[in-house]
Amino acid sequence: MDIQALTEYFLRYGAIFIYVIVLLEYMNLPGFPAGVIMPLAGIWAARGEISFPMVMVLSVAAGVTGSWLLYLLGRLGGNRVLGWYFKKFPKHKEAVEKKMEMLREKGCIGVFVSKLLPVARTLISIPAGMVKMNFLKYTVSSFFGVFLWNLVFVGAGYFLGDAAVGMFM
Repeated sequence: MDIQALTEYFLRYGAIFIYVIVLLEYMNLPGFPAGVIMPLAGIWAARGEISFPMVMVLSVAAGVTGSWLLYLLGRLGGNRVLGWYFKKFPKHKEAVEKKMEMLREKGCIGVFVSKLLPVARTLISIPAGMVKMNFLKYTVSSFFGVFLWNLVFVGAGYFLGDAAVGMFM
């Protein structure tokens, strides 16, 4: 899908488009990559089609909501999901167990740092739920990590314009 088509979706569906796409991305579900949508939303903000603060509110709200849903998946069914996963990929068991131990040791800092790393930023929510991390502390750590990550991507679009989308595609 090209930038023109994404812009048409935005014009048709408005700000909810940004929220839904970023939510899908933070839930690790297929959709448009948020790494393209967020810089593009920054460009739309720079052009006055939506305000920069509104883009940040929408993208952070979507990121935190997606993180909460994966946290709940980990909290309520993580052991079953992980058991199935280890049957499919037994070589990953040691690495996953190390990450869970790191999360138990590092807690909030582990979540915050993970939210700044590609791939880990969405997946960390499931083990956080599995180790029954305090939900409020998890939310605060997630919020700040999501905010910083999204600020970089939306800010790149806002300040660098169309060139930013090319950087993240």
